[in-house]
Amino acid sequence: MSFEFIRQLPSPQEIKEQYPVPKHLVELKEKRDALIKSVFTGESDKFILIIGPCSADNEDSVLDYVSRLVKVQEKVADRIVIIPRIYTNKPRTTGQGYKGMLHQPDPSKKPDMLAGILTIRDLHLRAIKETGFTCADEMLYPDNYTYLSDVLSYVAVGARSVENQQHRLVTSGMDIPCGMKNPTAGNLNVMLNSIIAAQSSHTFLYRGWEASTSGNPLAHCILRGYVNKHEQSIPNYHYEDLKLLLDLYGEKDLQFPAVIVDTNHSNSNKQYMEQIRIAKDVIHSRNHSDDLKKFVKGLMIESYIEPGAQKIGEGIYGKSITDPCLGWADTENLIYSIADLV
Repeated sequence: MSFEFIRQLPSPQEIKEQYPVPKHLVELKEKRDALIKSVFTGESDKFILIIGPCSADNEDSVLDYVSRLVKVQEKVADRIVIIPRIYTNKPRTTGQGYKGMLHQPDPSKKPDMLAGILTIRDLHLRAIKETGFTCADEMLYPDNYTYLSDVLSYVAVGARSVENQQHRLVTSGMDIPCGMKNPTAGNLNVMLNSIIAAQSSHTFLYRGWEASTSGNPLAHCILRGYVNKHEQSIPNYHYEDLKLLLDLYGEKDLQFPAVIVDTNHSNSNKQYMEQIRIAKDVIHSRNHSDDLKKFVKGLMIESYIEPGAQKIGEGIYGKSITDPCLGWADTENLIYSIADLV
């Protein structure tokens, strides 16, 4: 075999016992979960903003960013529910480059998976303790989800993972909303098939166990644009795209039809400042149709303290080391604009 098994890592249960969620924070998370779920079930007409850095790269700057959202959330709480992005795993198209805090708690050092597991749990716990926010993360590796399952209020399955059977089945065991992105080639039926799977019950192999799930009715779509055969980015956030997806939903027997629109990635062709225009365009479409107003539940926005992106090693505090992000000043203004528009 070409594998080198370095060391046995603690199980999620062992990690949770070592680093538990205090009782008062459990109660806080339950309230946050109920609020977020009520948007996806249609009981609340508030608007979801899943917003934050492309990837979490530094505990201090990520927590600084999340803490800045607290005062903004207080001002828009009657209209908007903010879910900070703390994305601790980073998918790489070629497998090269920074794979996220789980792999490298310090991007300048070698991978250390044990330190990574402890760091990402500590970061999510600190976010709850210090800001009151329960956050979102991407499920890049289904086996790792249970290390954070008691602290997350939202999960995303990425465009490269959405066709994977294990991602779909693990999602079916979650009790929080999980967004399934359209694949990089853009096929909407692939995304909808993933939601059918995620909303259904299953028995399957998971972390060495025969596991069964009851299905997750809060699994839903995320539109993030796609890339055609000529390697061109094609957006799918326009009015016609939203109506088409709603019509396709109508052909399926799915619970709680919902979509989140990702304003970056192929929707913006990674032109991060375009997120401002795209966010307003989506809300305009939503306000033009009562059906879309019920269907479009929110936006996903990539934002950090400093605008743009940097290379690893440049050391600019609060600036993305992966995809470029909006800076804080533009972020704050955009959130207030969204609150006015919704």
